[in-house]
Amino acid sequence: MMQPLRTHSLGYKHYYSKEFGTFRPILPDGQFYSPFNPRQGENFEPNPGFHEGCAWNYSFYVPHDVKGLARLMGGQKPFIEKLQRVFDDGLYDPANEPDIAYAHLFSYFKGEEWRTQKETQRLLQKYFKNAPDGIPGNDDTGTMSTWAIFNMIGFYPDCPGDPYYTLTTPVFDKVVIRLDSDTWGSDKLVIETERPSTESLYIREMELGGKKLSRYRISHEELVKGGVLRFILR
Repeated sequence: MMQPLRTHSLGYKHYYSKEFGTFRPILPDGQFYSPFNPRQGENFEPNPGFHEGCAWNYSFYVPHDVKGLARLMGGQKPFIEKLQRVFDDGLYDPANEPDIAYAHLFSYFKGEEWRTQKETQRLLQKYFKNAPDGIPGNDDTGTMSTWAIFNMIGFYPDCPGDPYYTLTTPVFDKVVIRLDSDTWGSDKLVIETERPSTESLYIREMELGGKKLSRYRISHEELVKGGVLRFILR
């Protein structure tokens, strides 16, 4: 009998190397590939076991089991520290898709959401410019541009196939998204931002449909039926 798809999706755990703290290729005899350098593959150089990237670009790419990955890495604290290292040590590569949602993974853990807000704003400012070469890589079917637009609006679908969004600091003061009223019961979703100053970076509080919102991940249905999503920054 074939194993359920969910079981197959957790096979990533076999590739985790405690020695390096990253995913590592496995040889036909079941042994880890050696010699191994988790940074090999940077700048799209050839790299056994990975495509167009290094182990650091792939080791957090488990969007369907973020909490499980954290347990595999030793728990929330080691996971957060290692994920933050990706950004602090320049291991994040915005030019390819495997690590494109890394900044949003902080928000899966209560008290760490500020890191998502900080990193998404920093990445927008660093890699996206109003210029001919204004995106950080090949805009595969609009991937890079879409990442920027979602995060500028204030939310991002970080797990493909899962109708949830991670909320983050918007760039715009007001955005109106037109909706199909026959489907959602309203013809628009309004996103408003109260920004005390141009330096305001972090979210102080949020409201959805006039009610306080304390979660940083919400479903698509919640969002589009909320009417007005309001961010108050600090």
